[in-house]
Amino acid sequence: MSDKTAVLLLQMGGPDSLEAIQPFLYNLFSDRDIIRIGPAFLQPIIARFISRRRSKKVSEYYRKIGGKSPIRELTQQQAEELEKALGNNYRCFVAMRYWKPDTVEALAAIRRAGISRVIALSLYPHYSRATVGSSINELERVLIQSGMKLDLSYIRNFHDQPFYIAALAEKIELGLAGFADRSQVQLVFSAHGLPQSFIDSGDPYLDHIRTTVRLTMERFGGISHHLAFQSRAGPVKWLEPSTEAKIAELASAGCRQLLMVPLSFVSDHIETLYEIDIQYREEATALGISDFRRSEALNSSPAFIACLAELVRAAQ
Repeated sequence: MSDKTAVLLLQMGGPDSLEAIQPFLYNLFSDRDIIRIGPAFLQPIIARFISRRRSKKVSEYYRKIGGKSPIRELTQQQAEELEKALGNNYRCFVAMRYWKPDTVEALAAIRRAGISRVIALSLYPHYSRATVGSSINELERVLIQSGMKLDLSYIRNFHDQPFYIAALAEKIELGLAGFADRSQVQLVFSAHGLPQSFIDSGDPYLDHIRTTVRLTMERFGGISHHLAFQSRAGPVKWLEPSTEAKIAELASAGCRQLLMVPLSFVSDHIETLYEIDIQYREEATALGISDFRRSEALNSSPAFIACLAELVRAAQ
């Protein structure tokens, strides 16, 4: 066996073509860690119906950002940069929860490499059972089915890790630098939404999000900031305020300069490239916000790769 350590990056994945959208959505809506639709034996049938119904609309969004999600390439680049930062004793692999390369493929690659020591590193900074929990559950299911025996440890979240806060602050500083007078800018942290029922049942996601915002804003005196939640789906009550509602509120209060900060997204995906850059920009412009900008996603910034490397080293 190899004496190297494998770092398995856990990410949600995204469709890599227009044809992949429906099966990607099917995988998503089949996951009972995210949503429970009827009894378990019926969920695949209902998920197939929902994915077929939604795929046409969602396809239009993906067409506007190039016909696919870039998350696979971006995550692979993160893996390559992290491997360089960690050195020869490590190999980095990628496991996408709802598309390819999936957990089965990632573990097969680790097996071929002859590695038995694995650190599973969630690329979701804030823990939720719908994201990190789901990826870990899938990893453990596949391990049982495969019979692989691994020395396995987990990095489940890093919402308050100093290197992560520094990486996020760096991107915000770059965004603010584009405004003539930063004191006039309203800064909106936009996190992925979650049903309120998750929080009510003890999910720490909201606390993690709030902690990240607090620690980040300690570096930015004199800047007005707000927290909102995007990507709501379905009829249940979600975390509030929605990003759309917060933009409208700020516009009605006279805001004309707005910097969006994607929070809980470490890579560009449909939430940043379509929802923020296209949908929210159009809504903000129509409401009179004349200077609407977004801070860059972390992607493979050296500061973020340094964060990931520090997390891995600390897990040894």
